[in-house]
Amino acid sequence: MKDKFYELSIKSSNFYDEILELVFSFGITCVEERENEIIIRDEDDLSQIQWGIEQYVSKLCDTLNIKNDLQISLNLKENKDWINEYKSGVKPVLLGEFYIRPSWEEAKENAKNIIIDPALAFGSGHHESTSSCIMFLQKYAKDEMKAMDVGCGSGILSIALTKIGCIVDACDTDELAVQSTLQNAKLNNADINKIWTGSISNLNTKYNIVVANIIADVIFMLKNDLKNILENNAYLILSGILQKYEDRILQNFADLKLIEKKQLNDWVSFVFQK
Repeated sequence: MKDKFYELSIKSSNFYDEILELVFSFGITCVEERENEIIIRDEDDLSQIQWGIEQYVSKLCDTLNIKNDLQISLNLKENKDWINEYKSGVKPVLLGEFYIRPSWEEAKENAKNIIIDPALAFGSGHHESTSSCIMFLQKYAKDEMKAMDVGCGSGILSIALTKIGCIVDACDTDELAVQSTLQNAKLNNADINKIWTGSISNLNTKYNIVVANIIADVIFMLKNDLKNILENNAYLILSGILQKYEDRILQNFADLKLIEKKQLNDWVSFVFQK
């Protein structure tokens, strides 16, 4: 652990969700959300991230003719093990039959426990998109189904699918995410069938259920690949989508049957069927 770390504070009432989505698209995984404030911490210099956010918000303001209310500051701080400090505020969450907990919390009886520690890849069950996916999986995934987790992140959805009884494949374009999924799968005694660094392009396998908890722009890029790996009558769960993209999602997947939609705050999740 280095002696110092960088802390980037970002405040914006007008573009909070857009900035948060941009931050995740950068591959940043350690993010603290507060009211109208996003905090990023890393031992590596975050000045390029700061510059990118400033440019992004400036262009948005110019395009939409909106006053720039961005407040952003980068500070170098003494490293007093902020990860362990953060751990003290991470609490378990119960989502249907699943009890998502950090490793230092006791297991819950009569529940399917999933251990996910913070400071790994995105996906702890607390975010609206992840929790919606877990609730959908309990409703539509069945024992022995072939399942695909696109953009596996921390592996939480892959692990949930294995505990339901599915045969699970997973992928992510981020090597860190793949390693996190493997580590968390081992921690949870979850057997993932196949996992790789990359996407689903040119994938010949067909699945009974596919889940993609990723940002909307990536979903639009992958729309044909997502449809191509679906068996007849298979389910496609899409999440990680801000409400402003809802109409575009419905248009791009209009050839599938919309089964269910769930909105939590500004995040929308969908279940389609082929």
